[in-house]
Amino acid sequence: MTVTVATLGFPRIGPRRELKSALELHWSGASSEADLLEAAAGLRTAAWARQRSLGADWLPSNDFSLYDHVLDTSVMLGAIPARYAAADGQADLATYFAMARGTTTDDDNGCGHAHASVTACEMTKWFDTNYHYMVPELAAGRKLALNRLKVVDEYREAKAQGFETRPVLLGPVTWLSLAKGSDVDPFDYLDEVLGLYAAILGHLAQAGAEWVQIDEPVLVLDLDDRQRKALTRSYAKLARCGVKLMLATYFGGLGNNLGFATALPVHGLHVDLVRAPEQLDAVLKAAPASLLLSLGVIDGRNVWRADLDALLDRLAPIAAARDVILAPSCSLLHTPVDLLLEKKLDPAVTQWLAFAVQKIEELSILKRALNDGRASVAAEIAASSRAVETRRTSPLIHDAAVAARIAAVSPAMRDRLSDHQVRRTAQATVIDLPPYPTTTIGSFPQTAEVRRARAEHNRGNLDDATYHAFLREETERAIRWQEQVGLDVLVHGEFERNDMVQYFGEQLSGFAFTVGGWVQSYGSRCVRPPILYGDVSRPQPMTVDWWRYAQGLTRRPMKGMLTGPVTILNWSFVRDDQPREASCRQIALAIRDEVLDLEAAGAQAIQIDEAALREGLPLRRRDWQRYLDWAVDCFRLSAAGVGDATQIHTHMCYSEFNDILPSIAAMDTDVISIETARSQMELLEGFARYRYPSAIGPGVYDIHAPRVPSEEEMVTLMRLAGRHLRPEQLWVNPDCGLKTRQWDEVKPAIAAMVAAARTLRADLATGR
Repeated sequence: MTVTVATLGFPRIGPRRELKSALELHWSGASSEADLLEAAAGLRTAAWARQRSLGADWLPSNDFSLYDHVLDTSVMLGAIPARYAAADGQADLATYFAMARGTTTDDDNGCGHAHASVTACEMTKWFDTNYHYMVPELAAGRKLALNRLKVVDEYREAKAQGFETRPVLLGPVTWLSLAKGSDVDPFDYLDEVLGLYAAILGHLAQAGAEWVQIDEPVLVLDLDDRQRKALTRSYAKLARCGVKLMLATYFGGLGNNLGFATALPVHGLHVDLVRAPEQLDAVLKAAPASLLLSLGVIDGRNVWRADLDALLDRLAPIAAARDVILAPSCSLLHTPVDLLLEKKLDPAVTQWLAFAVQKIEELSILKRALNDGRASVAAEIAASSRAVETRRTSPLIHDAAVAARIAAVSPAMRDRLSDHQVRRTAQATVIDLPPYPTTTIGSFPQTAEVRRARAEHNRGNLDDATYHAFLREETERAIRWQEQVGLDVLVHGEFERNDMVQYFGEQLSGFAFTVGGWVQSYGSRCVRPPILYGDVSRPQPMTVDWWRYAQGLTRRPMKGMLTGPVTILNWSFVRDDQPREASCRQIALAIRDEVLDLEAAGAQAIQIDEAALREGLPLRRRDWQRYLDWAVDCFRLSAAGVGDATQIHTHMCYSEFNDILPSIAAMDTDVISIETARSQMELLEGFARYRYPSAIGPGVYDIHAPRVPSEEEMVTLMRLAGRHLRPEQLWVNPDCGLKTRQWDEVKPAIAAMVAAARTLRADLATGR
């Protein structure tokens, strides 16, 4: 029997974020479409060569994307919304980027083709990850048609360079499950979509592809009858298209879908044995001998080094009985590229880690041990075992003081003193706000000057005094502009912060940080998740001095800005040696300390962002309540120590909230701001049905696109909001922080937003 190694996908961004640089040069007009495509081709070639040199036998192609693989699939199928003027379903690169980012009237996305001002496609989180995808849109009467056959082109590109690859396609049923329809059920398009997929597979067969990987992560969800029927019809048709199909599932176990999945007429099945190790025996029992199994044994979503000795004990009997493929649990898109680029990490922590490159090396070691015997890799296995043991026993991980504090938490620490109405009255006595109060979410543009100053300070070329003076000037400038434009509740702009999670993690014990550990969030947006390796505590205040400085510059209320415990947890690489909720409670106590210190300093409004609360929701509904219970519990633990007159805000991004509204209400905040600009206030219907008791700021400015919305657009959105909520409940704000935008976009957009609020107040005064 033979063991081989596959990767399901490799990071697209390049070891040093080369894709980000190429995209942003192109969008700025500083490089041509040809320049961008040349840079992309170079990244693909380097990725194929790197994976093969590391010992991968099955290389992926079409795992690369210039923005998002779901958007790639939509464009491939000709699912181009009518507002992008692609009536024939065809789209050039300018249209592709317009769908991703929106346009202004004179914006051509650097591609030489002007587009009228249009909004981008809706964006939301890819299953329970921090990766964002562009939501496919289908409308009644729109026909689909094959557009760019990127998957075929990239297979041929690799083959011409000597790389035989296994092309990757997002499965048709997963794509339809992610889509939204306008006056149409996306599954009404199933036959049309299957015809296009069959044509694509036929093109791949003609090009010489033997295997194609089709990703259907929907198989780890609770499937309804419609999805099951669609899967049955899909693979009955696609199995006859001349290529072998590797059906890839990930992010969880197949559970009650196992028998269904193994009965589909495919040639191979990939299963996630990191998220769902318990499914292995059932998979082995259900999978016929003719089905090639791909075992996801190395974590594709976290950074911890594997226990190779333990894995070999588990895999040896399987490898002796049947051919298997060893693989990461999912695409390595979700991990940094190469640990060897890290020069500043504590070596004690570094030895516990593995990034994408190291994970393929681990798979290669497992392959050699199973094919040639453990003695052939004895040194590598011994090194793995030493790292596992030192991590288990390291004094860096466990803090007795943190454990004692957790043990002393009482139920009363999670409860506000009074109910919403009492608090609203108390807050009105200290924060005098007009109807439709305006604010922003927290951050202002991190300009090139800000980034340059931070980089120079980090390199030691700018001393602390000079750097802090620069930050104070930026902060004062932002405050004066907010006063001038007429915002009601101000923010200090967060110029001192590199990232909303990293900034706090750097000041908490138990976290480590990388220099080059970037992962893609969406498009050119990359993040460096902190590595949470040990017990968490707050040695000293983290934001109080900056808040005090900012509030001292203005008479208007200044929000204290914090990141919530669940978001810090979900946007970090989290230790796997204790339950996630245990780590979250530790973070919650640290944030609670900061909240109380801000209140003591005089903060009347404190925002605790929980942008990632819903994305941590388990994929199976039966597991939701347990997660929501401890997640809400942790938020309340962080926030509930304040008095009635202190207004607690939170912010949530890109989430479908309607199915968890009781839990959102249980967070017991005074104001929540949410994303609604791209979804045209759809989310508010659920809040209205639920009779949500607190105030809501529905985002009226989509900050993830470069376009500047007009006052009229924002008034229209808020009037839509007014159909669902009472005027006294409504705030007016952007849908997220403004860090990634430019001042020449932000200033007119916020001015229009403030003008929109004044129009709404006039409406209210005249009874319109």
